[in-house]
Amino acid sequence: MHITLEADYAVRIVGCLAALEQRADAKTISEETCVSLRFALKILSKLSANGLVRSFKGKKGGYELAKPPSEISVMDVIKTVEGNYYLSRCLSPEYDCSRGMSGCCKYQKLFDDISAEVEKKLSSYTFEMLK
Repeated sequence: MHITLEADYAVRIVGCLAALEQRADAKTISEETCVSLRFALKILSKLSANGLVRSFKGKKGGYELAKPPSEISVMDVIKTVEGNYYLSRCLSPEYDCSRGMSGCCKYQKLFDDISAEVEKKLSSYTFEMLK
């Protein structure tokens, strides 16, 4: 199991902006994170639309964090690009599990507990801590 490449890159992009501590253009962010410019722009757009990053147009434009690094967790970034974290698809509200007498299989509680622990751990790491 692993996070998607997009989530991995999004974490690196936010980390880059936190480390730079200033506005940066997409090309610089792309080069610093080794993410293609096209993919970086796609991710920056999502991060901006969800309030984690601010974008500025024009000659002195670029991107910067919308909040202090201490207020952005790794989980915030992952949720922005992937949505809620579930260890198993059976935990997703869209998934209809009709196994077992209670409407769910015996593993659902286990997967839910593990998902909650992973989310808690990822939420405990801020980009201020990772600078």
